[in-house]
Amino acid sequence: MKNLMEYKGYVGSVEFSAADELFFGKVQGIRALISYEGTTAAELVSDFHNAVDDYLALCTDEGKEPEKAYKGSFNVRIPSDLHRKAAIYTIEHEMSLNSFIERSIEKELAAVAY
Repeated sequence: MKNLMEYKGYVGSVEFSAADELFFGKVQGIRALISYEGTTAAELVSDFHNAVDDYLALCTDEGKEPEKAYKGSFNVRIPSDLHRKAAIYTIEHEMSLNSFIERSIEKELAAVAY
C-alpha cells in the first residue's frame, strides 16, 4: 500500500491517527504547509484536492507563483570518499557528475514500478 496520493502535480501523504479516528496528511516536496484531513478515505481525498485548489487560488490572488514540488534540483550530502570516487569515474567516462547521478537514480528506480 502506498501512503501517497497525487493531484495537480502535488504529492500528499496519508496517515491515520487511531486515537482521533482521523486520516490526515500534508503536501510533500514544497516549503508551504498544506495539510488536510478526513474521517474516511473519501473525505481525505476530497480535502486534499480542496487544500491544493485553495493553495493555488491563494497564490493567484496574491500574485505569487505556486511552489512546484520536485522541481529537479536538490542537494545531496555524501561521504567525501564516495564523492571523490564518483567525480573520478565521471572524468574517466567524460560525463558530468549530474548525468552520473541521474543515471544511477534511474537504474535504482528501474527495479520498482513508478
